[in-house]
Amino acid sequence: MSPPTPSRPVGTVTRGTTNPNRLRRMDRWIAATHGAALRRADDPVAVDLGYGAAPWTAVELLARLREAAPHARVVGIEIEPARVAAAKPYAREGLTFRHGGFEVPLEPAGTAPALIRAANVLRQYDEEQVAEVWRRLCGRLAPGGLLVEGTCDEIGRRHVWVALGPEGPRTVTFATRLGSLRTPSDLAERLPKALIHRNVPGEPVHAFLRDFDRAWAAAAPYASYGARQRWIRTVRTLTADWPVVDSPARWRQGEVTVAWGALAPLDNSRG
Repeated sequence: MSPPTPSRPVGTVTRGTTNPNRLRRMDRWIAATHGAALRRADDPVAVDLGYGAAPWTAVELLARLREAAPHARVVGIEIEPARVAAAKPYAREGLTFRHGGFEVPLEPAGTAPALIRAANVLRQYDEEQVAEVWRRLCGRLAPGGLLVEGTCDEIGRRHVWVALGPEGPRTVTFATRLGSLRTPSDLAERLPKALIHRNVPGEPVHAFLRDFDRAWAAAAPYASYGARQRWIRTVRTLTADWPVVDSPARWRQGEVTVAWGALAPLDNSRG
């Protein structure tokens, strides 16, 4: 009797472009906000889903997570077999690579990851496909697990991501290198797929970016103290009208995190 044929990975091959240190802002945020949950987990498995043509992001994720959770391990998953083969020489204690897609294949079978990071993966998909991918990935999470899905530029200066739990989307984080920022709405080009086509009048994310730019302009006098102080003042102003859920400790990093419900598309507010 022939062995069963392995199921085909779920998803399509991405361009695979990546660069060292590209996901540093997302990684730092994950370590700061989810590190305690990883430390509590019996088996703190993190998945770097769709790491691309080179394994740099998986290697870096392991190093950054272990600063917060020393027993964390990372599994890099790619749908293109040649990329998995190319990554194998970089495997080490705590870091492995597997062929697969949105089904998130792990060993042993049935293992539920405490973290799935999917950066620059859904960019090529249609907006209508995002909710189903989110549901599939969130369904693979361990209790208390986190899915982080978003988009950044090629060198990681600008980044926007959605954080989701097993119940669905929770927050949206905007992160930037403050020294390169002209206006906060520059981040619009890095909105994740669920939001990028909703940056039009009448949609919440458009209103948020409009208010962000206005608050940034009003905070111009603080620029003499540096871009960080201007950003902090800007975000503090935003808190009057928007549900900002993080603190000045994160704002100082060039971040702001807003509740998903405030920015969700009007016809899809539940994710």
